[in-house]
Amino acid sequence: MATDITQIRPWRTIERRKSRQIKVGDVLVGGDAPIAVQSMTNTITHDVAATTAQIKRLEEAGADIVRVSCPDPDSSAALRAITDNVSVPLVADIHFHYKRGIEAADNGAACLRINPGNIGGQHRVREVVAAARANGCSIRIGVNGGSLEKELLERFGEPTPDAMVESALMHARMLDDEGFHDYKISVKASDVFMTVAAYHQLADITDAPLHLGITEAGGTRIGTVKSSIGMGNLLWAGIGDTIRVSLSDEPEEEIRVGFDMLKSLGLRTRGVNIISCPSCARQGFDVIKTVQTLEEKLAHIAEPISLSIIGCVVNGPGEAMFTDLGFTGGSAGYGMMYHAGKKSHKTNNEDMIEEIVAEVEKRAEALRVEKAG
Repeated sequence: MATDITQIRPWRTIERRKSRQIKVGDVLVGGDAPIAVQSMTNTITHDVAATTAQIKRLEEAGADIVRVSCPDPDSSAALRAITDNVSVPLVADIHFHYKRGIEAADNGAACLRINPGNIGGQHRVREVVAAARANGCSIRIGVNGGSLEKELLERFGEPTPDAMVESALMHARMLDDEGFHDYKISVKASDVFMTVAAYHQLADITDAPLHLGITEAGGTRIGTVKSSIGMGNLLWAGIGDTIRVSLSDEPEEEIRVGFDMLKSLGLRTRGVNIISCPSCARQGFDVIKTVQTLEEKLAHIAEPISLSIIGCVVNGPGEAMFTDLGFTGGSAGYGMMYHAGKKSHKTNNEDMIEEIVAEVEKRAEALRVEKAG
């Protein structure tokens, strides 16, 4: 085992905000539960085969929770067939029509994403809450900077953190008035500053679990950057119980980026964490190509394993001290393999990828056996 760096670097720890705990299916959210990573399907929900297939791909990528849109009766009805064929809990995305929320709860949704103030008044909220209670559903209040209530926009002049928080609290009061407290809240905007300010404000007011996201963040590159800045700021401050990285890309990529974000902060450890150098003239092998190949070949590994891939001996041995496995470039076509921070043996560059993959898979199997007891 590599050295536990949290024991010698206590300043790396993050003290998470204390929130009450709810459940989304069998996934605990809030309290001391791990931060959940979720995404959303982009198939037509009532195309059961396509939606189920996409959810299964998200499960393989590690998704803890998946959201599906239910804009019509066919979609909410399809949930029954979908939930019967997947293992991850589903959040039904409901807008405006309270009946879709009732149908989704009855058809297997583990959580309803709904804004109580947008479905027709307190009597409609009461009906949805009754369905949620009867089916063990939680609720997510989802405030978006791009769809704030008209009254708030008129009063504040534009979307602002204060307006978003006021909207969230108004929706929360409608659930509280029904004695329903199994809800989490999100206050997302495409503007990083607005989002971060709103979450910080909300975190001080309520103990409800918070779902983080920068909405409409953009394509893979810019969306990852914006999400990492915004959500990284909040996670570092201990704020956040579930996250979704919103990318104009395949949903599976949202899950990968989400876990990478949490891994970089030491908040989740799923999969192989590759520590690699940017490469320079000192490199003893093609670092960039090697890392790209390893990322593809090791994508199936779910066990938490750290791997250092460093081009030369300037930083290689030092980085390998704190990783489970490592490879450092040398000379004459050879490099050094490391196990738990210690030199193991030389490996030639032609065989190193296959050997590294084999060593990682061996380590993963050992962890699976250890976990099984």
